[in-house]
Amino acid sequence: MTKTLFHILNGPNLNLLGQREPEIYGHHSLDAIEASCQKWAENHDIALLARQTNSEGTLVDYIQNAAEDASALIINPGAYTHTSIALHDALAACKIPKIELHLSNPHAREPFRHRSFASSVVDGIICGFGAHGYILALEAAFGLTHGQTSGQKS
Repeated sequence: MTKTLFHILNGPNLNLLGQREPEIYGHHSLDAIEASCQKWAENHDIALLARQTNSEGTLVDYIQNAAEDASALIINPGAYTHTSIALHDALAACKIPKIELHLSNPHAREPFRHRSFASSVVDGIICGFGAHGYILALEAAFGLTHGQTSGQKS
């Protein structure tokens, strides 16, 4: 039997977690966050593919790959959240459950961060919980893929 596969995609500058503005993004490295996610996935019999890129086109490719072989997608688009129509369109075409994730709360930050091009085409948004947000996103994706939450858009 094939395990359920979730993809976690991370956008620009998230490779600098733990170094870049730790007062905003926390002290955990992306490697540490991914290790925590892998442990959660193993405990829930989920296969996990985690990727990070600073390239918008590569992130679009990753979304399209997830649409083909994953059961759910968790994405932290980083700054592309506020700028990328290409990510919006890729996410809109991706018909699996999708969770948008942010370490900080963009709505409590600079006004340019209040707009998300991803939010209207995902099933849910988790923000402001730091590194723990990744576990919350995994739990939400698990619920969506196992019929425990509806993911209905209003």
